[in-house]
Amino acid sequence: MRQQMQQGGLSSPSCSSNSDCFPLNHLNTAECGSETLAEQQKHEVRADTTPADFSRMISVVSFYICYLLCLGLGLACVVCVCVWNSQWRGGFAWDGSNLQFNWHPVLMVTGLVVLYGNGAVLYRIPLTWGQNKLPWKLLHAGVMLLALILSVVGLCAVFDFHNAKNIPNVYSLHSWIGICTTALFATQWVLGMAGFLLPCSPASLRKLLKPIHVWMGGSIFTLSIAACISGINEKLFFVLKGDTSGTLPYAKLPPEALLGNSLGVLIVAFGLIVLKILSNHKWQRPESGPEDMVYRPLLQEENE
Repeated sequence: MRQQMQQGGLSSPSCSSNSDCFPLNHLNTAECGSETLAEQQKHEVRADTTPADFSRMISVVSFYICYLLCLGLGLACVVCVCVWNSQWRGGFAWDGSNLQFNWHPVLMVTGLVVLYGNGAVLYRIPLTWGQNKLPWKLLHAGVMLLALILSVVGLCAVFDFHNAKNIPNVYSLHSWIGICTTALFATQWVLGMAGFLLPCSPASLRKLLKPIHVWMGGSIFTLSIAACISGINEKLFFVLKGDTSGTLPYAKLPPEALLGNSLGVLIVAFGLIVLKILSNHKWQRPESGPEDMVYRPLLQEENE
């Protein structure tokens, strides 16, 4: 009997597990497990997002390198065409003389190529993506309008010069391309203004016009480069004949020919950079949400 009591006193209820005997340990273990799981999930998220962030950073850096090249080449084009016509062609005037013609290449290169190209890539600047799109629409329209005005004035300069000298108008391939390009540019600007900025334009019209507007913009820019390149070549053939004027023939590559050819190369390089920016889908402005397709007045904030 005593042995039984000793066994009963010494014995204790059996514990099926440590959690039954030590409930606090079980609670702490659960908490530690949940914390460990949460930390693992955080590490997985960081591992997933780090490559994407790095890729995005590389894309942004690449864009700004191309954009700086675009600005630098555009400035070089303007400087080069101004130096050519001021130093080798005698300067500028508006009196029907050869000096009036010099406005034509300067205004066409500045307006139809440099300003047009920079206006086309405004929407691709990453800093503008998180902002209201309306101010950038207005800036885009303003830059394009300035480019169009300069182009029209450049055409007026050459037509006035031809009429004063009794030279036929619009007979060369260069003039055909230039006239068609300017006419398409004017049409593009009017349709863009009506479709994207006027208060009466519905969202369905903007959706319909957008791909046409983008395609036409790239096509007009390509035509403008072709017009400028053919015009530079035509001008050099006209003025560098090696006759009694004392100039060397174009075939001898005098300094003026080198400068003119360099201007053509700069224009082509500028055009390639602009087309690269426009064709890269990673540099496109993020698409609008469905709620942004709802019409808002011109002066009201919109984020489409």
